[in-house]
Amino acid sequence: MKSKRKPVAKKIGNVDLKSSTLNMLMNIAIFILVVVIIFLSYSIYLKVFSITPEEIAETRDSERSEIIQVEVLNGCGIPGAATRFAEYLRANKFDVVSATNDKEIDETLVIARTQNMENAYAVAEVLGVKKSNVNQILNDDYFLDVSIIIGRDYYTLKPLK
Repeated sequence: MKSKRKPVAKKIGNVDLKSSTLNMLMNIAIFILVVVIIFLSYSIYLKVFSITPEEIAETRDSERSEIIQVEVLNGCGIPGAATRFAEYLRANKFDVVSATNDKEIDETLVIARTQNMENAYAVAEVLGVKKSNVNQILNDDYFLDVSIIIGRDYYTLKPLK
């Protein structure tokens, strides 16, 4: 006669492998749930208390940028004027990306290429250009903040005084 014995779980030392594996899986599941709860709580916090993208854009467009990228165009007809103005702007902490020739104009113009007019006003102030000569022409193809066209009135501007 064979005796009927109950199956005994494998034990290593005093540890039951079946229950320790189950405990480990439960701990992993609890950890994953805690991570999901933290993520969802953070998402709710951002939705309720954070600023909207429109508010961020509005703030960004009303303050002068730390780095202002500038294009200098020589519209006065004097050779080297764009280079001289570019050097002056670089000395005043502007990032001049190009200095080239353009068609001749009478008055110097500062053109804002982004929504942020403060950048254009900052450049105009450094050069001594009247605020009435600051315009805005948006162009998505331009990857700069401000264009300057130096006019025949170049001798009245700060770099040459």
